Amino acid sequence: MDKFIPRDNAFESKVRDSFNRQEVMKTVNASIISVKPGQVELEFIHLPSLTQQHGFIHAGIVSTVLDSACGYAAFSLMAKDSEVLTIEFKVNLLSPAKGDKFIAIGTVKKSGRTITVAEGELFAFTGEQKKLIATMTGTIMSVIDREGINN
Repeated sequence: MDKFIPRDNAFESKVRDSFNRQEVMKTVNASIISVKPGQVELEFIHLPSLTQQHGFIHAGIVSTVLDSACGYAAFSLMAKDSEVLTIEFKVNLLSPAKGDKFIAIGTVKKSGRTITVAEGELFAFTGEQKKLIATMTGTIMSVIDREGINN
Protein backbone atom coordinates (compact mmCIF):
# COMPACT_ATOMS: atom_id res chain seq x y z
CA MET A 1 0.00 0.00 0.00
CA ASP A 2 2.71 2.53 -0.98
CA LYS A 3 0.56 4.49 -3.41
CA PHE A 4 -0.86 6.81 -0.74
CA ILE A 5 1.05 9.36 1.31
CA PRO A 6 -0.58 10.28 4.63
CA ARG A 7 -1.17 13.98 5.34
CA ASP A 8 -0.29 13.35 9.00
CA ASN A 9 3.01 11.70 9.95
CA ALA A 10 1.40 10.38 13.14
CA PHE A 11 -1.36 8.64 11.13
CA GLU A 12 -0.93 5.27 12.84
CA SER A 13 -1.26 6.56 16.40
CA LYS A 14 -4.16 8.83 15.29
CA VAL A 15 -6.02 5.79 13.90
CA ARG A 16 -5.26 3.60 16.92
CA ASP A 17 -6.30 6.32 19.40
CA SER A 18 -9.60 6.90 17.61
CA PHE A 19 -10.26 3.17 17.28
CA ASN A 20 -9.68 2.69 21.02
CA ARG A 21 -12.43 5.26 21.73
CA GLN A 22 -15.03 3.20 19.82
CA GLU A 23 -17.06 1.36 22.41
CA VAL A 24 -18.75 -0.75 19.72
CA MET A 25 -15.38 -2.23 18.71
CA LYS A 26 -14.91 -3.25 22.35
CA THR A 27 -18.38 -4.80 22.31
CA VAL A 28 -17.51 -7.02 19.33
CA ASN A 29 -14.00 -7.62 20.72
CA ALA A 30 -12.36 -6.28 17.55
CA SER A 31 -8.71 -5.27 17.43
CA ILE A 32 -6.37 -3.67 14.92
CA ILE A 33 -3.95 -6.01 13.16
CA SER A 34 -2.26 -3.36 11.04
CA VAL A 35 -2.41 0.27 9.96
CA LYS A 36 -0.75 1.35 6.72
CA PRO A 37 -1.34 4.48 4.65
CA GLY A 38 -4.71 3.80 3.03
CA GLN A 39 -5.24 0.35 4.54
CA VAL A 40 -6.42 -0.98 7.90
CA GLU A 41 -6.91 -4.58 9.00
CA LEU A 42 -9.18 -5.51 11.90
CA GLU A 43 -9.76 -8.86 13.55
CA PHE A 44 -12.46 -10.36 15.75
CA ILE A 45 -13.34 -13.88 16.86
CA HIS A 46 -16.60 -15.77 16.72
CA LEU A 47 -18.62 -15.07 19.86
CA PRO A 48 -22.14 -16.46 20.40
CA SER A 49 -23.26 -12.97 21.47
CA LEU A 50 -22.58 -11.71 17.90
CA THR A 51 -24.68 -14.30 16.09
CA GLN A 52 -28.13 -14.41 14.57
CA GLN A 53 -30.61 -17.28 14.95
CA HIS A 54 -28.58 -19.73 12.79
CA GLY A 55 -25.29 -19.17 14.58
CA PHE A 56 -23.74 -16.98 11.86
CA ILE A 57 -22.22 -13.60 12.73
CA HIS A 58 -25.07 -11.11 12.31
CA ALA A 59 -25.05 -8.93 9.19
CA GLY A 60 -25.13 -5.85 11.43
CA ILE A 61 -21.84 -6.92 13.04
CA VAL A 62 -20.33 -7.67 9.63
CA SER A 63 -21.34 -4.19 8.44
CA THR A 64 -20.10 -2.51 11.62
CA VAL A 65 -16.62 -4.01 11.43
CA LEU A 66 -16.29 -3.39 7.69
CA ASP A 67 -17.41 0.22 8.21
CA SER A 68 -14.66 0.73 10.79
CA ALA A 69 -12.03 -0.88 8.57
CA CYS A 70 -12.98 1.34 5.63
CA GLY A 71 -13.35 4.46 7.75
CA TYR A 72 -9.98 4.04 9.43
CA ALA A 73 -8.28 3.29 6.11
CA ALA A 74 -9.61 6.66 4.93
CA PHE A 75 -8.70 8.35 8.23
CA SER A 76 -5.10 7.18 7.89
CA LEU A 77 -4.71 9.59 4.94
CA MET A 78 -6.57 12.58 6.39
CA ALA A 79 -5.07 15.81 7.68
CA LYS A 80 -3.87 16.06 11.27
CA ASP A 81 -6.82 18.17 12.48
CA SER A 82 -9.53 16.07 10.83
CA GLU A 83 -12.03 13.56 12.11
CA VAL A 84 -13.81 10.88 10.12
CA LEU A 85 -17.47 10.07 9.41
CA THR A 86 -19.09 7.64 7.01
CA ILE A 87 -21.47 9.19 4.48
CA GLU A 88 -22.78 5.96 2.97
CA PHE A 89 -21.92 2.34 2.33
CA LYS A 90 -23.13 -0.72 0.49
CA VAL A 91 -22.52 -4.24 1.76
CA ASN A 92 -22.63 -7.45 -0.24
CA LEU A 93 -23.11 -10.52 1.97
CA LEU A 94 -21.53 -13.26 -0.14
CA SER A 95 -21.66 -16.21 2.22
CA PRO A 96 -22.86 -16.98 5.76
CA ALA A 97 -20.45 -15.47 8.30
CA LYS A 98 -19.27 -18.63 9.98
CA GLY A 99 -15.75 -19.28 11.17
CA ASP A 100 -13.46 -19.14 14.18
CA LYS A 101 -12.08 -15.68 13.45
CA PHE A 102 -12.71 -12.89 10.97
CA ILE A 103 -10.41 -10.34 9.35
CA ALA A 104 -11.72 -7.14 7.78
CA ILE A 105 -9.47 -5.26 5.37
CA GLY A 106 -10.36 -1.67 4.48
CA THR A 107 -8.52 -0.19 1.50
CA VAL A 108 -8.74 3.32 0.07
CA LYS A 109 -9.54 3.45 -3.63
CA LYS A 110 -9.61 7.25 -4.04
CA SER A 111 -8.50 9.73 -1.39
CA GLY A 112 -9.65 13.33 -1.62
CA ARG A 113 -9.30 16.33 0.65
CA THR A 114 -12.91 15.97 1.86
CA ILE A 115 -14.33 12.75 0.39
CA THR A 116 -12.67 9.33 0.22
CA VAL A 117 -13.94 6.12 -1.35
CA ALA A 118 -12.87 2.86 0.30
CA GLU A 119 -13.54 -0.82 -0.22
CA GLY A 120 -13.66 -3.50 2.42
CA GLU A 121 -13.46 -7.27 2.47
CA LEU A 122 -14.32 -9.56 5.36
CA PHE A 123 -12.74 -13.00 5.46
CA ALA A 124 -13.74 -15.90 7.70
CA PHE A 125 -11.10 -18.32 8.93
CA THR A 126 -11.77 -21.88 10.06
CA GLY A 127 -8.43 -23.44 10.92
CA GLU A 128 -6.24 -22.67 7.89
CA GLN A 129 -9.21 -22.26 5.56
CA LYS A 130 -9.94 -18.66 4.43
CA LYS A 131 -13.19 -17.56 2.78
CA LEU A 132 -14.39 -14.14 1.54
CA ILE A 133 -17.80 -13.62 3.10
CA ALA A 134 -18.63 -9.94 2.57
CA THR A 135 -17.55 -6.83 0.72
CA MET A 136 -18.26 -3.14 1.25
CA THR A 137 -17.92 0.04 -0.75
CA GLY A 138 -18.04 3.16 1.37
CA THR A 139 -17.88 6.92 1.04
CA ILE A 140 -16.06 8.56 3.92
CA MET A 141 -15.91 12.25 4.85
CA SER A 142 -13.13 14.26 6.48
CA VAL A 143 -14.62 16.55 9.13
CA ILE A 144 -12.68 19.58 10.36
CA ASP A 145 -13.66 21.95 13.14
CA ARG A 146 -17.26 20.75 13.51
CA GLU A 147 -19.07 21.28 16.82
CA GLY A 148 -19.70 18.02 18.67
CA ILE A 149 -16.98 16.12 16.77
CA ASN A 150 -13.64 16.25 18.58
CA ASN A 151 -10.22 14.78 18.04
